[in-house]
Amino acid sequence: MNMARIIVVGTGIMGCGIAAGFAAAGAGVALLGRRPEAAERARVQALELAGSLGGAAGPVEAAVLDGWQGWDGADLVIESVSEDLAVKQALFAQLDALVPAGVPIGSNSSGYPISRIAGGLATRARMFGTHYFMPAHLVPLVEVVMGADSDAALAARVVELFAAHGKKPVLVRKDIPGFLANRIQHALMREALALIDEGVATFDDVDLAVRYSFGFRYAAIGPMLQKEISGWDSVYQAAQEIYPSLSNTAVAPECLAALYRAGRYGIKAGGGYRDWTPEQARELKEGYERRLQAAFKILG
Repeated sequence: MNMARIIVVGTGIMGCGIAAGFAAAGAGVALLGRRPEAAERARVQALELAGSLGGAAGPVEAAVLDGWQGWDGADLVIESVSEDLAVKQALFAQLDALVPAGVPIGSNSSGYPISRIAGGLATRARMFGTHYFMPAHLVPLVEVVMGADSDAALAARVVELFAAHGKKPVLVRKDIPGFLANRIQHALMREALALIDEGVATFDDVDLAVRYSFGFRYAAIGPMLQKEISGWDSVYQAAQEIYPSLSNTAVAPECLAALYRAGRYGIKAGGGYRDWTPEQARELKEGYERRLQAAFKILG
């Protein structure tokens, strides 16, 4: 394919990661922000991240959103601004008028459905959720989420575009809370936190159990295909015994609520279920990214 032209609106950490992924795959990228210094800073960071992936990166341009005239020739526009519904709705109303007809527009929102973000807009048929996972330049998955009015044929084109640029896209055909991956992830988190509340295991026990059992296998193969190997009869029999005792709480488990009340939000707050010095936090993040890069090379 000819070099794609991607426009990323938003200069935060996710916007930089999204731009870096496309640039590393050879696309031309424009990073748009509200202030020129923020856009330029994001451009430099995106190129650094793209360089960490190896190979020659495509060009990355920095520009101010207001008054920008470079929409022609775009293959995809992705919004990655702050997770604020009103802010996203206002931006999409602006993009509705600015972006040429037929160019798909995606939102990297992790929570707000595209049907609400794009609700009532004239060109909402070309609008989708395009949900990345942090760090966006390393995690392969992108969820392409169809809203109530999204065009199915255009959604398929967006999926193909992501695949052509090294991502592993999935098409989510219904605009439901949490989309696909986060619904599965939160089902696991609800049970894990419930087990911690009940004194069955510690936070560290849960991490070890997941990383070195089914999490270890999932790096090589997904849960559906893994059970195709091991046998659905055992899944059915285990479900009869285990499902009735699984947590189905509709509120946050107490161990999570206690951390929230105490302002212990994790590394960014200096502590979650454990305390973190700046040096420890840096070492953890660097090790995490090294392991992700190694996994990416294996998975391809």
